Amino acid sequence: METYYAVIFTSQRTEHDGEGYGKMAEIIDALAKQQPGFLRVESVRDEDGKGITVSYWESLEAIQAWKANAKHLTAQQLGKEKWYTHYQVEICQVMKEYSF
Repeated sequence: METYYAVIFTSQRTEHDGEGYGKMAEIIDALAKQQPGFLRVESVRDEDGKGITVSYWESLEAIQAWKANAKHLTAQQLGKEKWYTHYQVEICQVMKEYSF
C-alpha cells in the first residue's frame, strides 16, 4: 500500500448528554465512511470516558475536506460545548505497515 495518513483523536468525555453524543457518533461515523479518501476507522473508549479514535485517509486533502464537512463542524462544536472535557488531534503519515 502506498503512504497514507492517520488522524488520532484522543478525548475525555463529560458525563453530559450521552444519548445525544451516541446519536451524533453514529451519524458522523456513517458520514465519514462516505467521504472521498476515507479508508477505515478504529475506536475504543474505557469506563472512565477516555477514548481514542484513529481514522485512516488517502491524503491530507481528504482529511481537510472531512474537517470542513458541515455536519462534522457541528459535531466538533458540540464536542467543545458539552461532550468533552478535552481532546487532542494528531495527524500522522503512515510510512510502513505490517501485521500478524
